[in-house]
Amino acid sequence: MKENDFTYSRLWKIYFPEMPDFISRLAETPPMQRLKKVGMNCGCEYVALHMHDMCRRYTRFEHSVGVALIVWNFTRDVKQTVAGLFHDISTPAFAHVVDFLNGDHLTQESTESRTAEMIDGSPEIQEILREFGISTADVCDYHLYPIADNASPQLSADRLEYTFGNFIQYGVCGVDEIENFYRDLSAGTNEHAQPEIIFKSPDIAEQFALASMNCSYVYISDSDRFTMQYLAEVLKDAMQGGILKMNDLYTTEEKVIRKLKRCQITDNIWYTYTKIKGVQRTPERLKNTFCVKVNAKRRYLDPFVIGKGRVTDYSKKYWKEVKEFLAVSFEDWLSEPKTLE
Repeated sequence: MKENDFTYSRLWKIYFPEMPDFISRLAETPPMQRLKKVGMNCGCEYVALHMHDMCRRYTRFEHSVGVALIVWNFTRDVKQTVAGLFHDISTPAFAHVVDFLNGDHLTQESTESRTAEMIDGSPEIQEILREFGISTADVCDYHLYPIADNASPQLSADRLEYTFGNFIQYGVCGVDEIENFYRDLSAGTNEHAQPEIIFKSPDIAEQFALASMNCSYVYISDSDRFTMQYLAEVLKDAMQGGILKMNDLYTTEEKVIRKLKRCQITDNIWYTYTKIKGVQRTPERLKNTFCVKVNAKRRYLDPFVIGKGRVTDYSKKYWKEVKEFLAVSFEDWLSEPKTLE
């Protein structure tokens, strides 16, 4: 597998210095290659919002390979690693926007049902799995492996990788800082006697947690909630109009956009979406414009530290940050600023 020159591939070498052959071979299969055309930013990167102007392209493929390398680094277990690699294999175009479309954006699980189907349906994947004596059931649910995935706000390979990726994405930390965080981590046992990726140094864990809160606020920001709901409505209209079918969403974002552009109505709607430059809050719903009230899944991290417990157990500063984050209100209505006159 050839690494591209994109910044996020530099993180792979931090996660594990050399690419294991089985990860490389599985990553080359068509279902995994599709993820190169599915972004991590859930369609938000297509709008004209300033916060995305400087963002580099961060794909589900880069994230998935990163998760696999992290799991391999901490477990050396092939099944767990492959489950980590495949955890996003069924992610549709625009990712969690489809959860908004399905009314499941607070749990974000509606698109996971196709994971086993995609693994089973790939002869290339099945050939490699047979070499290792692995079944689809062994690797189609990464929730089975706590190092790969666990309950929030614990630290897992999945959350760790997208946090590091978004550190780069949003300019929170550089590669050297990320490497410093990563070198302090190990596979251990948490307060529930469950495996978890944990920190050794309280100070480094606190620094990581505080940095991660920057990403947490992006995930629940007005711009993210508004644009994802807006795009969900675009897709809904296109599906109701026969422009798109659900299976189209399991191709690539490029193909979906091309289909939207083939119809003048959906082309105009897509164009309008890409020109969103800002989002405003209002206490009342505005008429004659797209105006929505959108809740959000509050995602934050509270890492476990050897001999100290969770960061919130010993860091008053971070505990204050968490309380403020959890108190954010989503009661206002959201719309584009141009609607106020």
